[in-house]
Amino acid sequence: MTDRSSSADKLTRDEFARLLADVIQMRENQFHPLVWITGDPKFGDGVFIGAFSEVSAVGANVTIGDNCDIGAYVSINCADSHKKCIGLSDKIDRRDIVIEHNVFIGAHSMIKGGAHVGHHAVIAAGTIVDGIVIPPYSLISGNPMIARSGYYAKRANDHSA
Repeated sequence: MTDRSSSADKLTRDEFARLLADVIQMRENQFHPLVWITGDPKFGDGVFIGAFSEVSAVGANVTIGDNCDIGAYVSINCADSHKKCIGLSDKIDRRDIVIEHNVFIGAHSMIKGGAHVGHHAVIAAGTIVDGIVIPPYSLISGNPMIARSGYYAKRANDHSA
């Protein structure tokens, strides 16, 4: 089998990203062509978001601070529609999400509406983060989540000394 296409027929990465965004009806973003962003979330400087992740800020404020590292297949979603779906509510519950600076979120995690993740926290891979306040330097893991408040605080202080 021979490749009969000329270099003139090949799409650039930017052209492909624009075409893909149009076909699957998602807007382009600065992270990866396969990161879905809806609503108007706010991103700090130096944020990385891996492929197949979503940041949904429709109807609520979602803020992600500077230097956050968000793995692949992560869902940061302000909306919870389960009560509407089963007839217990007439509306979708939408709650703000705040992720402070220097937070690591492992692959396949979910951050639910109402979550406020303190700076320098680590969310282990596969964790479902409830809509609560997570203190700075915490380690959060599991489903149901286990919060180890201040887990990294001493390590951070030892490292800076």
